Amino acid sequence: MLEQETQAWSIRDLMKFTIDHLRQHGFGEARLTVELLLSHALQCQRIELYTHFDKPLSTGELKTFRELYRRRLTHEPVQYIVGTTSFMGLQFAVDKRVFIPRPETETLVEQVMMKCNQRAEGEEAYILDVGTGSGNIAVSLAKLVRKTWITSVDRSVEALEVAQTNAHSHGVAANITFVDVNFFEPLESHFPRQFDFLVSNPPYVSIREWQDLDPEVRQFEPGLAVSDQNDGYEFYRRIGEVAGKFVRKGGWVIVEVGHEQSERVSELFRAAAFLEISVVNDLQEIPRVVLGRCS
Repeated sequence: MLEQETQAWSIRDLMKFTIDHLRQHGFGEARLTVELLLSHALQCQRIELYTHFDKPLSTGELKTFRELYRRRLTHEPVQYIVGTTSFMGLQFAVDKRVFIPRPETETLVEQVMMKCNQRAEGEEAYILDVGTGSGNIAVSLAKLVRKTWITSVDRSVEALEVAQTNAHSHGVAANITFVDVNFFEPLESHFPRQFDFLVSNPPYVSIREWQDLDPEVRQFEPGLAVSDQNDGYEFYRRIGEVAGKFVRKGGWVIVEVGHEQSERVSELFRAAAFLEISVVNDLQEIPRVVLGRCS
């Protein structure tokens, strides 16, 4: 029906048709998807769709929306289609080079912020961000927490390009050093000083779970940013191995974990001699963040 070039479409009619169409084909969050795609096509705010409900689309506007909508029907994530996503109240550029930031990772950032805010007045914080991806964790911390200096590492040069773009967009590039390094290789030459915090939202989907992921993730997001291609715990084991070298005594390791992983990660942290280990739930009451203090 959208292929009929001669039909006039108002915002109201187009939204109703496409929302129903997505729902019929099993897509979740159909209304939000259409709002995001249509507001992007019309270069307007989402609220303007409802204040201009009867506005007819021009031929060019309809063509643009149709192209975006076709991409969504292939299960391409909306965030890649519009090129941005929201995280911690900030807008981040995202594309197929990076994993899309999720709301649950905000719990991780909030825990780091709380620990940073317990510092003495004027004290600086040095943070190691492992697997920075789009830079959402590092940029948010540099933007929202005073006197933070962050070293962000990733083995994907393409991901680091996106992260650097986001750092510049938010005016915090001077606070973040981006390092191209494989976290499983020797690291001593890359980190000349110890850190107060090691934070990470690592790839924690196991190779077995990978096959069951939604097509939005499996077909479009970078696999190495999602799965460790093993049992889901490779990065946590590695963090336990190296934290004693790169995190000062009394410093914190704060990581995001997957569903039902918090107990096992806590065990790995205990084996690494971390102290004050605790688990924090996200807003869905899922154990999401594990914290440990270096001894």
